[in-house]
Amino acid sequence: MSVFSENLRYLRAQLGHSQQRVADDLIITRGRYAKYEDGASEPPFELLQKISRYYNVSIDLLISLNLKKYPLKDILELPGNRVLLPIKVGVQGEDKIEIIPYKASMGYLDGYADPEYIESLQIISLPFLSTGKYRAFPAEGDSMPPHPDGSYIIGKYVESHTDLKIGKTYVFITRSEGVTYKRLSKILFEEIEVCPDNDFYKSYTIPLSDILEVWEFACSIATQEFSKTDFQLDNIKVLNLFEELKNEIQELKKADLNKK
Repeated sequence: MSVFSENLRYLRAQLGHSQQRVADDLIITRGRYAKYEDGASEPPFELLQKISRYYNVSIDLLISLNLKKYPLKDILELPGNRVLLPIKVGVQGEDKIEIIPYKASMGYLDGYADPEYIESLQIISLPFLSTGKYRAFPAEGDSMPPHPDGSYIIGKYVESHTDLKIGKTYVFITRSEGVTYKRLSKILFEEIEVCPDNDFYKSYTIPLSDILEVWEFACSIATQEFSKTDFQLDNIKVLNLFEELKNEIQELKKADLNKK
């Protein structure tokens, strides 16, 4: 069995995915993917690129290094162990801020490393931002007030997980959730803990191996006018309390029915 095939088996095991799940994500048959893990055949270059992006490990490491012998966290933080970030530039060579479509944000998972996809995105320019690479992501849900549905978070690209800072907010691009905007609360050995600013929602962990990209909050753009209640967090807490009480009452009712 080749180093490449062993690495495929190892990386899939780290994610806890079945061969069928990985094959579906790569849009190939399970039988074809199984041959790569068994060492019976090798993928064409285009598919090898896709596998590299899927596991967030460079092609060089996939085919030349036995990943089992090294902590996965260290592998992911090696310089150059990522597909180069495609960017869009203006006529003067300046970086532009690509806008990820609000209704098609999940498509970013397939296109984040594809220059053609990035080239197709609309762009804006914000001269007041400091040097760096920025991208605009849609904010969804009510977990991070006061950013409502329809607003955009402008994120600055984070080169390495070691640059993350507890207490800061980030847009995390992950295989499991897609685009999610949360506050970083803990940095653990092989995962991080993130928390919503809305206390109604609970904190949760994200494995480092699940993270494709990280963008640090730089600014936000509201597409609708704010109301006074958007900034009255006490009102949000009261609403959350009512929601919790409603859930507790429902649980008590279920318990009474079970007793009967």
